[in-house]
Amino acid sequence: MRKKIVAGNWKMNKTLAEGTELAKTVNRLVEENDVTVVLCTPFIHLSEVNKIITKDSLFLGAQNCASEASGAYTGEVSAQMIRSAGADYVIIGHSERRSCFREDDSLLNKKVKLALENDLIPIFCCGEILKERQAGKHIQVVKTQIENGLFDLTTEDFSKIVIAYEPVWAIGTGVNATAEQAQEMHKIIRGLITDRYGHQIADNTPILYGGSCKPSNAKELFANPDVDGGLIGGASLTSSDFMGIVYAFKEI
Repeated sequence: MRKKIVAGNWKMNKTLAEGTELAKTVNRLVEENDVTVVLCTPFIHLSEVNKIITKDSLFLGAQNCASEASGAYTGEVSAQMIRSAGADYVIIGHSERRSCFREDDSLLNKKVKLALENDLIPIFCCGEILKERQAGKHIQVVKTQIENGLFDLTTEDFSKIVIAYEPVWAIGTGVNATAEQAQEMHKIIRGLITDRYGHQIADNTPILYGGSCKPSNAKELFANPDVDGGLIGGASLTSSDFMGIVYAFKEI
């Protein structure tokens, strides 16, 4: 059975004090069940939040990692550093990294491999912008991102990957993809994985939905057969909204 995952991406929000308080509340509310909950915090929070986590189903993640292992790269944080701070997951290729920081598929491929080398689980993001969706290019865009970013991995390494589909036009806009649109793209992504790595790997790869997921629509989204959870942005900044999304799995 595929993992059910709800990962909160705090982005550039929360002071250290605010972040630790949020983590304490989430740690208290998380239940020991089959839903994996991940807190992807700013780098400065990692070590402190790691001390707070006591639940077996709650994990720590970073929002990015450097594309180099070490060296004279002022301001960068390596995969090894992230792992040493207690993280298990790292988001790679979020749409904001692709657009704001011009990270391309080749660079993201390097990050994925460094994450895997340091025993981090990559949450690899893919997705189209509104213009690409309107032009009917969304499938090809996502296909290219996945093929270039991931498909040179060995079967063993790919089996450790989590994918997050982000319709970029739905991130932070309050306009989410419909449950039908999400299922359509998740099914296509799983088909691409099947073609490259076979049914067993594809059937075990978690594919998360990212794009204005909130307590009011989480149940409908998660009820789809190929939607295995969510990568949550704004709604992860309050414990009530975030846990409302986590609890949505109970109702399915």
